[in-house]
Amino acid sequence: MCAAVSTGGGRAVARRLGRAAGVSQVHSTAGIPRRSRRRKSVAIAYESGQGDGAEQGTSEPQRPCWEPRDWRQQLERIREMRRSRDAPVDEMGVQKCYDSSAPPQVMRYQVLLALMLSSQTKDQVTSAAMLRLREHGLTVDSILQMDDATLGQIIYPVGFWRNKVKYIKQTTAILKQKYGGDIPRTVEELVQLPGVGPKMAHLAMNIAWDSVSGIAVDTHVHRITNRLKWVKKETRYPEETRVALEDWLPRDLWREINWLFVGFGQQTCLPVNPRCNECLNQDICPAAKRR
Repeated sequence: MCAAVSTGGGRAVARRLGRAAGVSQVHSTAGIPRRSRRRKSVAIAYESGQGDGAEQGTSEPQRPCWEPRDWRQQLERIREMRRSRDAPVDEMGVQKCYDSSAPPQVMRYQVLLALMLSSQTKDQVTSAAMLRLREHGLTVDSILQMDDATLGQIIYPVGFWRNKVKYIKQTTAILKQKYGGDIPRTVEELVQLPGVGPKMAHLAMNIAWDSVSGIAVDTHVHRITNRLKWVKKETRYPEETRVALEDWLPRDLWREINWLFVGFGQQTCLPVNPRCNECLNQDICPAAKRR
């Protein structure tokens, strides 16, 4: 047990300790000039719901992010309609055009070339052109050694094939000189290549580098998302649509949107005479033709 201490003795001890502390303080500060100390002001950052604004009731609540009506239900129904994965993009899309057994650097180059050929071209035509190119050994060096006339004959009849011959040769030369025969691994660098646009760049990042850099918006994605009102206001160009979609669509959905909507656009939501009667979204689609 602890010994009890009388209150009188305690006060005496306290007085002695106080006098000793005073003497010690005098000795320790002797010869040292006094300096006036200013108190430093400390800035206090209030979290949401704290501080003057919250106390006075003047802070505004954060507005919820805009999102289109029924979009989750529409997405699930499109997934259901695409479950069979038998659209042209599933069987002959860019992800099916490269040699999966080739070295990674060659594979990535083939992905980029397939994307360049696919612009304004049906998947069937792109796939056939890629098969012919691969028969000639589709590498950076083989394309640089090939004359323009031969390259044109091989890729014909892809859309704008003459321009694509020029772009392929220019881009391939840049890849050889600047990237050691590989393709860039950023969207910013990819879109600097001749004949490579934002959609191709995002798909190249996805397929070649397995990286989600953004939503790849082509004519199908652009058309369908406008019909579904997945944009706040109607957009005129695919790049506008991409920016509008990325503003609200959860990032974990960005990867699947392209292949999902491209196949849906090839089979059901056609550019002309869409097959609304076959669409599971006909009752909740703003653009549906109801009969």
